[in-house]
Amino acid sequence: MKTFNENAKVITAILQDYFNGIYKGDTDLLKSIFHPHALVSGDIKGELYFKTLDEYLQGVQNRKSPYELGAAFNMEILSLEIINAIAVAKVHIPIFEYNYYDLLSLAVVDGKWVIVNKLLTHVNS
Repeated sequence: MKTFNENAKVITAILQDYFNGIYKGDTDLLKSIFHPHALVSGDIKGELYFKTLDEYLQGVQNRKSPYELGAAFNMEILSLEIINAIAVAKVHIPIFEYNYYDLLSLAVVDGKWVIVNKLLTHVNS
């Protein structure tokens, strides 16, 4: 089994891919780091949000990306917890008019770290 630091390095790279995928609207990149059965859920301005990975990726694909709109890249990792072959990352995703905080669950599946769940919320600034 890899050390904590080795796992943290791999997960940090996945999170950077996650940020870049969201920022540039790169659904192929996003698909490569999510488990195909991942769920995306949370609340956006008080409205419950539940999507499959495919539904989420369709939304990303059908919108202008922050990159295309010339928006600043301000996404960041706030915390990372790793226990054996599972992990939870708290990240900040300020895009468009939203101030998202995501909790991403990751797990080692078939020997590879992937995002298995995305829980999100919008926080008023």
